[in-house]
Amino acid sequence: MAPTSETLTAERILEATEEVLRRHGPAKATVVDVARALGVSHGSVYRHFRTKAALREAVTKRWLDRTSAALSGIVAEDRDPEGRLRDWLRTLFEAKRRKAGDDPELFATYTVLTDENGTAVGEHLADLTVQLTRIVRAGAEAGTFATTDPEATARAVFHATGRFHDPCHAREWERPGVEEEFTAVVDLLVRGLRGR
Repeated sequence: MAPTSETLTAERILEATEEVLRRHGPAKATVVDVARALGVSHGSVYRHFRTKAALREAVTKRWLDRTSAALSGIVAEDRDPEGRLRDWLRTLFEAKRRKAGDDPELFATYTVLTDENGTAVGEHLADLTVQLTRIVRAGAEAGTFATTDPEATARAVFHATGRFHDPCHAREWERPGVEEEFTAVVDLLVRGLRGR
């Protein structure tokens, strides 16, 4: 194989892996396909990712981290916790819905990969819960939210909104009325958090 003019990095491998997965799907995509797309030997890919499973986990983590990164900015904002909570939940819903609607083949591929990569998914869910806990804790400290256990409350909010971010519900996200249903759930949760 001809050497590439660019330095082979883990990020370039992950980008190529995403394209190979989009084209071939998770069942048929191989490390050889990724190497071919990069113009390198499969051994070069294995120097960065020791196994096919490690490569698949890394590409899954990268995909999930994009959502976490988008949400972390909302968590860090210095404004009212209720607004941040509403925006965080809305952004999560929109990010998941966009992933499912804009690139359904890749979304289906990642659904398969997340099923096989419990570590990456577990870390992603833990990160989202930590972010949500920070918002709920800020609300409790400001007296906006009535909770004595921000972490348990954040987990409850996350589970209560699961229909709007868990990929198993992706088919429902484009149904007529889903926006109104989302708003009704968030309004109910916020009223409950306010304690009134």
